[in-house]
Parts: sequence; C-alpha cells; structure tokens
Amino acid sequence: LQNVRIDPSSISFQMWKDIPVPFYLSVYFFEVLNPNEVLQGAKPALRERGPYVYREYRTKTNITFHDNDTAVSYLEYRNLFFQPHLSNGTEEDYIVVSDILMMGAAVMMDKMPDFFKGLLSVALTLLNQKAFMNRTVGEIMWGYEDPLINAVNSILPGLLPFKGKFGLFLDFNNTNTGLFTVNTGLENISQVHMVESWNGLKEVDYWRSSQCNMINGTAGEMWPPFMSPTSLEFYSPDACRSMTLVYEKSGKFRGVPTYRFVAPKTLFANGTDYPPNEGFCPCMQSGIQNVSTCRFNAPMFISHPHFYNADPSLVDAVEGLHPSKEQHGLFLDVHPLTGIPMNCSIKLQLNLYIKKVSGIKQTGNIKPVVLPLLWFAESGSIEGSVLKQFYTNLVLLPSLLDYLQYIFLGLSVPLIISAAVLMAMSQGSAGEKSLGPSARQSKPRPSETTPLLQDTDTSSQDPAQA
Repeated sequence: LQNVRIDPSSISFQMWKDIPVPFYLSVYFFEVLNPNEVLQGAKPALRERGPYVYREYRTKTNITFHDNDTAVSYLEYRNLFFQPHLSNGTEEDYIVVSDILMMGAAVMMDKMPDFFKGLLSVALTLLNQKAFMNRTVGEIMWGYEDPLINAVNSILPGLLPFKGKFGLFLDFNNTNTGLFTVNTGLENISQVHMVESWNGLKEVDYWRSSQCNMINGTAGEMWPPFMSPTSLEFYSPDACRSMTLVYEKSGKFRGVPTYRFVAPKTLFANGTDYPPNEGFCPCMQSGIQNVSTCRFNAPMFISHPHFYNADPSLVDAVEGLHPSKEQHGLFLDVHPLTGIPMNCSIKLQLNLYIKKVSGIKQTGNIKPVVLPLLWFAESGSIEGSVLKQFYTNLVLLPSLLDYLQYIFLGLSVPLIISAAVLMAMSQGSAGEKSLGPSARQSKPRPSETTPLLQDTDTSSQDPAQA
C-alpha cells in the first residue's frame, strides 16, 4: 500500500512523475478523393492516409503537495517528435481535406442575418478560399497562416478565439493538459490518483447537466489498487469530459495478469438511445458527440474511428469507412493489484459537420454530412526493465511463495506425525521409569504364594485348634 501512494518515498512515485512507458501518437487522415463532386451534392469518397507516428514524452512539473500531503497538484507537459521509420509517409505529404476554418465558420453563421453571410462570402472570394484545401500533414497538424482568421475577426470580432496560425494539434505539443489536483492515497488508498479538481474546478461547464459536467475518476494514468472487474473512470481534457470504460475480460500481458476495459456502446450514444447523455446534446445520430461547446463553437464531433459502434447511417453517408473492433476499438489493460496500466490504446476520431449554407456560395450544394477529418491513437505498453521488475515482483515471487507454502505444508505433515509418535513413545517410557525397582519387587511371585495358600487351609483342623 505504501508503494502505490503518491509519495516521494514510494516505489511507484518516479514512475508516476516521469512515466517510463514509451507512448506513441499515430495519426490517420481521411483524404477527400472527389472534392468537386461533393460541392455538387455527391457523397464524399474517402481514403485513409497514414499512420504518421510521433513519439510522445510526458513530464510532470510544478508538483506541489498540500492538505497534509493528502493531495498533490501538477502540470503535465506533452512533447511530440515525428518518427519517420514508423510512419507511412512524411510530414511533407499533401492531403486534400475540408477547409476546417472556412466550412466551420460558414456553418457557425448559418442562422445569422444574410448581410453578415454575404460579407463572409465576399471576403472568401477575395481571399480565394474554397471548401476544400490541399495542405501538408505538417501544416494540418501544427498550423498554417490563414488570412481568413483576420478576415473573420474583422467581420465578427470574437467569433474565432485565436489569431495567427491554425492547426488541429497546435495546442497538443509543448503544452500542458491543465492543472490537475489528485488524491495521494495517504489517508484512503482507495482514493489514490482520483481527481479532486482540474484547473481549480470540481466540475466543468461545457455541458447541459451536472452529471455530464462532473469530473470523475483519475487523470487516466493510474488507478487505485485492488481493482474489481466492473468499470473504471478518467477525465479527458481532450474530450472535455469524464469517460467510463467497462470490464471486458481477464488476461495476461507478457505474463502479468490484467483486466481489460473497453468503451461501452453508450459512450457516445445520443440522449434518445441513452438518456444520461442528454446533457451532451444537441445530438445527432448515436455514436458521435457534439464538442462544439468546448471547441470554440465550431461544428466538431468526436467518435470512435471509422464510426465504430455508431449509427450505420453515419458510415453509409460517406465511402471508404470500414469499422472494426480490432482496429478501431479503444482498450486499457490494467494490472488489478496495483492499478497500473500495462498496455493501452486510446482512439478518437475528429469529425466536421459540413453542409450548404445559403448566402455563402463557397459551400456550393454540399449535402449535410458529418465528415471524418482524422483519427488518432495514443498507445503505450510497459516493456524493458520496468516490465521485468513488474513480472519479478508481482508474478514470479508471489508464485514462488505459493509453491513454497504448499511444499512446507507437505513437509510439515510427516514431521508432525513423527513428532506425535516420538512424543507418545517418550511418554510410555517415562511412565515405566516412574514405577521404580522397589515397586517391581513388591509384586508377589506365583511360586511364593502357593505355600501360603496351602498353610491357610483349615478344613482338616480340629475346631478347638482353629
């Protein structure tokens, strides 16, 4: 118990502080093969490109213990480095995708007066902006200069809460995930790693119900020990919500016992199919979650890759998707005794809702569709010396102790029997010795008693003599 607490003297503290597990971020893009036809109302045809793999390093800083060491706060920074040898392509690859800024701004202005939509359309024409763009992987990931940002901010100040570059992963690299305050487990080991606040908040304000706004579970790195095969929770700043995974099966990861937890089908279900998710609405089909409220009001949705576990209509609305559990289902393999993940792969897909917006000619006749942009997997597994230490201390030694227990038990039975026999024999011998030689001599002998019995025979004696 002492070694799984968040304490500088515990064995797991250094593992918690600087995670020794090599994490990788694998990104897959959905290239639009028929952008001109989509503008005329055709179904988007997609082709998956990638993976583009990045080595991910996580480091905790500003570690501060407080409340009598029962809680600790920290910032965790992520740094990503491209891995060409693991990737299927380079960051210089060009990919045709929807212009996220342009189409996002158009849909956001759908219900605004025609005057403002006309101004945006003119600005888009002057800037030569189109519904689809051909940019490099590096630009889409880490940002590119777009004059549309300044134009939109001039027409509608505050509509876009950023300036300069725009990139889908611009805030993912060399940044932190927010200030986490978690329980150290000093007073109650069942609460270790549980989030007490995030950025000073006990709950977020993105959603429409207190249940959906709750910050539950851990920060997604470790869980309390002695886990039961039921479920686990963690708060994801990237998804702006807490997530619950459910137990699927028991197994082993390279000899270490694990519980596998997976996403339930209700994770991204809409409020109609799963009422507790009503707070995440306005909803569309089940299987996608509207995250516009925590993504600058842009019409963004998250889902499982390839719309796995989603309404079939989402898959049918585009061409080129092939959802499968093996490739697109997320999972966590956790060692139940310590609550430490041994192997994991968290997968999410980013989608953009696009359609024709009257008054903005650049949107053409696009039919309403939730268009997949990319999906990514954050994966990692314990290996090397850390895995060896885990296996030795948590599998090999306990097994050896179990075997020794039965061996000693087996050896103890004949020893106990032998001791009992020796004790009985020694007690018998001691009893004989306690009688002594005088006691043995006082016993009458048969040869000596016979004459005595004859002498006492008075049948032939005279009565007077008698």
